[in-house]
Amino acid sequence: HWFLTNNFTNPPYFILLGIPGLEEAHVWISIPFCAMYIIAILGNFTILLISSLHAPMYYFLCMLAVTDLLLSTSTVPKMLSIFWINSREIDFNACLTQMYFIHSFAGMEIGVIVALAFDRYLAICDPLRYSTVLTDSVVVKIGLAVVLRGALVILPYPFLTRRLPYCRTNVIAHTYCEHIAVIKLACADIRINNYYGYLLIFLVTCPDVTFITFSYIKILRAIFSLPTKEARKKTFGTCGSHLCVILVFYIPLLFTLFTHRFGQNVPLHFHILTANVHLLVPPMLNPIIYGVRTKQIRNRSKRSPSRAG
Repeated sequence: HWFLTNNFTNPPYFILLGIPGLEEAHVWISIPFCAMYIIAILGNFTILLISSLHAPMYYFLCMLAVTDLLLSTSTVPKMLSIFWINSREIDFNACLTQMYFIHSFAGMEIGVIVALAFDRYLAICDPLRYSTVLTDSVVVKIGLAVVLRGALVILPYPFLTRRLPYCRTNVIAHTYCEHIAVIKLACADIRINNYYGYLLIFLVTCPDVTFITFSYIKILRAIFSLPTKEARKKTFGTCGSHLCVILVFYIPLLFTLFTHRFGQNVPLHFHILTANVHLLVPPMLNPIIYGVRTKQIRNRSKRSPSRAG
């Protein structure tokens, strides 16, 4: 491995170890990871091809599909090259670029989930105002806000990381350039990076989780107040898929955040596997959950082949 022993600030490249402790199993681990990536690509492209329905929920679903494709593609190809051909080197600037894309696309995904929560809240709790509140122009503005927020709040990460000197080692114990995994290699004070990370948690993640929780408390109260069991079941079906998407995304995310900050006793290989699951499982499951649960998308997919014929 290359080590920096002089006064240079930036190494020319980093070495990604993959999953330390499980090197012998890399090829076997790559099989489900590769399968999940293929399913994610096929599923999300299917959503994009058949979701030409003009309704706010489907615009948000298309945004979710694009974000999922970008998020998984920013990590999986390099990860598989580590597992398959032992291609562990990543250029310093490429590492910072990957870090930016991973965190910004993850931020956009959270934003789309919040937008979908708002969509379901209006549809179930205030249906009469749904079409007047969520007009096409409002949906476009929400979409732009989601993209801009995800892109801008992460922008300081690569710059804050680049300014640090890396004089200990250039070996990253991970499958991709995660922000905290990279800055832990620095031989300087990383408090500014950590403080900014905490700031994002309190200013972005906490408000988002609070809004989603508030929305679903209102939604569930509205569902349980419906007069018949059939009505409750039907209404819950319209938001149950979104609830699944929230759980699939947030449970690994929160686990990853907390183990990074406080989980010194969590085995490293388990943490890295969870971090990969967080980026791979939602893009794979989202189109499956929405495709199976959403009647209009299911019907459209059934009609598409006959229309082509």
